[in-house]
Amino acid sequence: MKTSFISTTSMSQTLRYQMMRLQSELVQSQNEATTSRLSDPGAVLGARAGTSFSMARDVERLEGLVDANSMAASRLAATQDGLEELHGLGEKLLTTLTAASDINAPQTVAEEARRGLETMTGILNTSVNGEHLFAGINTDTRPINDFTDPASANKQGFDTLFQSHFGFTQTDPAAAGITAAEMNAFLDEVETYFLGSGWDDWSNASDRKITSRITLNETAETSMTANEAGIRKIAMTAAVLTDLLEIPLGEGARTALYARGTQFVGEALSDIAHVQSEVGIAQTRVSDASERISSQVDLFKTMITDLEGVDPYEAATKVNELLTQIETSYALTARIQQLSLLRYLP
Repeated sequence: MKTSFISTTSMSQTLRYQMMRLQSELVQSQNEATTSRLSDPGAVLGARAGTSFSMARDVERLEGLVDANSMAASRLAATQDGLEELHGLGEKLLTTLTAASDINAPQTVAEEARRGLETMTGILNTSVNGEHLFAGINTDTRPINDFTDPASANKQGFDTLFQSHFGFTQTDPAAAGITAAEMNAFLDEVETYFLGSGWDDWSNASDRKITSRITLNETAETSMTANEAGIRKIAMTAAVLTDLLEIPLGEGARTALYARGTQFVGEALSDIAHVQSEVGIAQTRVSDASERISSQVDLFKTMITDLEGVDPYEAATKVNELLTQIETSYALTARIQQLSLLRYLP
C-alpha cells in the first residue's frame, strides 16, 4: 500500500498559483467589461487579428487627416473673413473716390485712403495659431511692410519711383505743377511697379500656397497669399492717394488720380471676389473630404468592434465569478494556514 504525503505548504503553493491566475484573468475581464473589447485580440482572434490591427492603423491615419482638415478649415475660414474685410474696404474706398469730385478738401480723401491702407496692412498681417494667413508658405513671416513707416522698403521704393519719373521729390514745389497727362503717365509706371517686381518692396509673402492632403489621395490649396492681383491693386490705390494727395496738385492731376484710382479699385474688387470664390471652393472640398473620411472611420470602427467586441453583460458576469473564486481562495488559504499538528498534540 502506497502512502501519499500532502503538506499544508504544497496546498498553499497550489492555491497561490491559482490565485495569481485568477487575478490575471480578473484584470483582463475587468478591462473587457470597461472597454467592451477583447483584452488580448491577438490571442483570441488568431490570424484574423492582423485584419483588425490593419484597420486600427487605417483609423489612426484617417483620424489624423480629419484633425489636419479641421486646422485647414479654420485657416480657410479666417482667410475668407479677411478677404471679406478687404472687399468691404475696397467698396468704401470706391465710394470715397466716386464722391471725390464733391469733396472740397483732398485731405479728406487722403485720410480715408490712409485709414484703408492701415486696415489693409493689419488684415494681411493677421496670424492664426502663430501662422500668417496671407503669407503663402512663409507662414512665420509678416507678409506686408508698413507703407506709413518712412523707413520701410515700400515707402522708399515708391519715393524712388516718383523721383526717377519726375526728377524731383514729392516735397519739391515743382510737384504742384504736375499735369493730368503727366499724372496718368506716372500712374502707368506705378501700375507696372505694383503688378511687377516692385511688389517685392511690399510683400514678404510667397507666391506658393499651402497644399494640404485632405484625403489619402487628394490635395487642396488651403491658404492664400498677399501677392494676389486684387490685393496689389487695393494697396496701390490706397498708397498713391495717401502719398500724392499730400501734394497741392492741380485740379487736372487730382481728377486723373481719382479716375485711375476708381479704375484700380473696381478691378481689385472683381479680383478679390474671384479669390473669395476659390477659397470657398477649397472650404467645400475640405468639408466634403472630412465627411467622407468620417464615414470611413465609422465603418472601420464598426468592423473592428465586430471582430474585437465582447458582450458587456457577459464580461461583467465573468468578473463577478472571478471575484467569487478569488474570495473563496483567500478563505481556503487562511484556513490551511491555520492547520498545525501542534493543535493535536497532547
